[in-house]
Amino acid sequence: MASVMEMPKLSDTMKEGVVGKWLKKEGEKVTAGSPVVEIETDKATMEFESPASGLLLKILVADSGTCDLGAPIAVIGKDGENWQEALNKHMEKKGSSAKAAAPKPGTPAKPAAPAKAATPAAKPAAPAKAATPAAKPAALTAPVASNERLKVSPLARRIAADKGIDLAHVPGTGPNGRIVLRDVEAIEPGQGTPRGAEATFGGFAAHALPEGGVERVPVTNMRKIIAQRLTESTQTNPAFYLTLSVNMGPLLAWRKQTLAKVSDDKKFSVNDILVFIAARALRKHPEVNASWQGDHIAKYHFVNMAVAVAVPAGLITPVVRNADTLTLPAIAAATKDLIKRARDGKLAPDEYQGGTFSISNLGMNGIEEFTSIINPPQAGILAIGATIPTPVVNPKGEIVVEERMRITMTCDHRVIDGAVGSEFLKTLKGYLEDPVSALFQV
Repeated sequence: MASVMEMPKLSDTMKEGVVGKWLKKEGEKVTAGSPVVEIETDKATMEFESPASGLLLKILVADSGTCDLGAPIAVIGKDGENWQEALNKHMEKKGSSAKAAAPKPGTPAKPAAPAKAATPAAKPAAPAKAATPAAKPAALTAPVASNERLKVSPLARRIAADKGIDLAHVPGTGPNGRIVLRDVEAIEPGQGTPRGAEATFGGFAAHALPEGGVERVPVTNMRKIIAQRLTESTQTNPAFYLTLSVNMGPLLAWRKQTLAKVSDDKKFSVNDILVFIAARALRKHPEVNASWQGDHIAKYHFVNMAVAVAVPAGLITPVVRNADTLTLPAIAAATKDLIKRARDGKLAPDEYQGGTFSISNLGMNGIEEFTSIINPPQAGILAIGATIPTPVVNPKGEIVVEERMRITMTCDHRVIDGAVGSEFLKTLKGYLEDPVSALFQV
């Protein structure tokens, strides 16, 4: 019997899924366990394997289509099998309604139409009206209120951006008022923002811009989750910041001497050293390697260091697990592999979840000092600045130039008090200015 493939949940924060690209076409043979489709999650694009062997009888959600978790996205079976019958039986078995079974707009199939016709019983004439074929939408509507979520299919959003159409003024004819492709195609280019009218950005009125003066970039799942989580962090975490300056001269000299003595496969970067040393400092201060859990504080006896990595779609934090027990070359190998696969969109969910503390390094970009937003439920994150030749007064009262780096730790005050954070940074500074001492930390 034919098998129905459903939209999988590939991360804890995933609310809906986007089909990035089908790797097989309808009618092609697929094998159980082999990649058949790319799914865009909130963190990465991942290949998803076929649950069964056979022919790809029907694709229910096309490339760039969005649907709810657990919704059918394809049917796999034998040549000649009735895919619609298999889909119906699958949905009956799940106990779902036809409306729940229908994929969202952007799919080649159009099972959403029957659900649309099911208008409230109080208006018996509505179904006939809804069945009227493809009448173009009426004139542009008033803009959607700033606090109302705009429902748009990914394809409609992309076409609207190409045509310069402001979707806030476009009436939607899809399920639940969603704006779909036909709605955008019925609007003339540039008509979405009437000439002379005011545009609204983030709830603030602004003067109208000339046509083509604004590029509207569709928001990816990753960017949505980044926005949600970091907004949550700034609104719920009572954060404070601790900054100190570190003399990096001894560490840079030690690294140069060490690299001259090791093989290429054991070489390491300054960032690798930071992960190595910070992990050992956290092991000495478990009250910092902790998280707020509402009715208790969780202190971890292992250090899973999350390292912030910029990717085209936003930011991701692959995790170096048990970093406090790894050697420096092992950390270098792990971070190199994780960063490469993060930028290629090939990380598995368990490789970017479960961090206990984070490091964000913008020093390589020349940023001298900055603050980072805590990645909840973690209680702290280090922001690493550039190493800059800096004049300082030494203990003898002489002005000398040292290679100095500024570090800022963002602390969740529910977990970390000022004195606790200061002690951790004091230990971290000591290890950085005498890196050999960190090698013997137990």
